Amino acid sequence: MRTPDAVCAIFDELGLEYERHHHAPVHTCDEAEAAIQASDAVQTKNLFLRDKRGRRHFLLVTTCAKAVDVKRFAQTADADHLSFGSPDRLMRHLGVEPGSVTVFGLVNDEAHGVELFIDRDVWNAPRWRCHPLVNSQTVVMGRADVERFLERTGHVPHVVSVESRPPES
Repeated sequence: MRTPDAVCAIFDELGLEYERHHHAPVHTCDEAEAAIQASDAVQTKNLFLRDKRGRRHFLLVTTCAKAVDVKRFAQTADADHLSFGSPDRLMRHLGVEPGSVTVFGLVNDEAHGVELFIDRDVWNAPRWRCHPLVNSQTVVMGRADVERFLERTGHVPHVVSVESRPPES
């Protein structure tokens, strides 16, 4: 599995423009927002999911502002009974630990066992904030450069509209 330095080396090899920020480990969207002050980039929230049988795996990239309705997303992904993938599956497929799930983890998915879904609200944002495999760093990168990175990994994003689940009463 690759390190954050190795992922940034790939960015450099591809000629991608990015900012790399080091900070204390973050575990929530609020902490991630506070870690990078005055950024015009959207803070991504990433969910690693699996189907009931564990045959299909999904990475859903959305915004921190959304509480994802996993049942509704399952319909969008044409999957049944989605649940969060275990730490073991997460490490095996994306090479990251819980709290560090990121689109850049797809560099470790050489078997292409993870299907990528990106919320239209993130896709339409000109700049994204994502972890480079650890939650103690954040990379700010333009969407066009994220696309070039995905071309390198061979992952084709499915751009979908993700709706927040209704608040619980």
